[in-house]
Amino acid sequence: MALIVQKYGGSSVHDVERITRVAEQIVATRKAGHDVVVVVSAMGDTTDKLLDLARQAAPLPVPRELDMLLTAGERISHALVAIAIHALGGQACSFSGPQAGVLTTPAHGRARIIDVVPHRVRQILDRGQIAVVAGFQGLSRETEEITTLGRGGSDTTAVALAAALKADVCEIYTDVDGVYTADPRIVPAARKLDAVPYDVMQEMAAAGTKVLALRSVEYARCHGVPLHVRSSFHREPGTMVTGTAKAPSAERAALTGIAHDRSGARLTVTGVPDRDGLAARVLRSVVDAQGDVDIVVRNASAADGHSDLTIVLSGESGPAAVAALEEQRTDLGFARLAYDEGVGKVSLVGSGIRTLPGVTAAFCAALAAAGIGVDTMTTSELRISALCGAAQLDDAVRALHDTFDLAAPQGALVGAGSGR
Repeated sequence: MALIVQKYGGSSVHDVERITRVAEQIVATRKAGHDVVVVVSAMGDTTDKLLDLARQAAPLPVPRELDMLLTAGERISHALVAIAIHALGGQACSFSGPQAGVLTTPAHGRARIIDVVPHRVRQILDRGQIAVVAGFQGLSRETEEITTLGRGGSDTTAVALAAALKADVCEIYTDVDGVYTADPRIVPAARKLDAVPYDVMQEMAAAGTKVLALRSVEYARCHGVPLHVRSSFHREPGTMVTGTAKAPSAERAALTGIAHDRSGARLTVTGVPDRDGLAARVLRSVVDAQGDVDIVVRNASAADGHSDLTIVLSGESGPAAVAALEEQRTDLGFARLAYDEGVGKVSLVGSGIRTLPGVTAAFCAALAAAGIGVDTMTTSELRISALCGAAQLDDAVRALHDTFDLAAPQGALVGAGSGR
């Protein structure tokens, strides 16, 4: 008998019909002899609707009250799932995040889990019942306030519970049936991956792959929680996320897939004086405004003693970062500020990338051949990322997927000096 944590996303519990289907799956897992803990997101687009209501009431809702409002979405869905389980003859008990022992930092809207004390959940399991937990929320022990974990918080809740309970696996159920070499909506020939190492999955999540939230993968890697990404709509195996990537040899790279992100924005701060750490202060202003910084590029000019900073960050945090910089323009002394939301990022993810110059060369050649202009690139051992126009992003994904032949299993190995 295994202890299984199952997480169901918003699309999986979109309406009562889907909730009933999810409940049937949960009951079947329990009848198979397994202990089951279930974590659910809010139904469909409930969170967005609640956020819209809050903004109608006030353009900048008070963070504490906003968290109180947004946690209602998950509490609705987790109670309905428990009710549906009972209707099928099962035994279940629903818990809010705080009731389940999820303890967080005090930051409203972006809290991080610092501990899970699942005593009540453990008691329910010991009675042979199913525990159903509301995701995305917790309690700050420091302030005794309800907090939310930000986008993807239900994934992180599920992984954190799995770690605390020493679960055998954490199953992430979603509207796709695993992790693919690229988004199948853009590349129909994209191949489903049977397994992805933690570190590579972290890079894919950071680069824009939406199947798993980045923080959930980080937590799983830190605590050794096996993840199984699978479809809510059938019982076929999905993608296992576990272990650590190893390049096949010093002369070859193992490529996993193409990730993309169209939710970013670019801040360009020009004419920053090269003195008194002003460039660092510009970046600190963005971070203090809750700017979710992804890429920073500094171009210094020896001729006039000024620098230009290019900062890529999430579109959600962009306007606040712009406002913060404008308020401090005189103090920081920069000349101009430009903001562009029409930015796309495309990334090749795998292991052993940076050690093989041929991979980077093939990456650049593929984008150039497709007529895609690139103005910023970054590389690491596990990823090459390039910024391009958002309108060209789909073409960039297809060009790179074809160049590295990722639809075929043999395309995952690339020798030095070649894109194939």
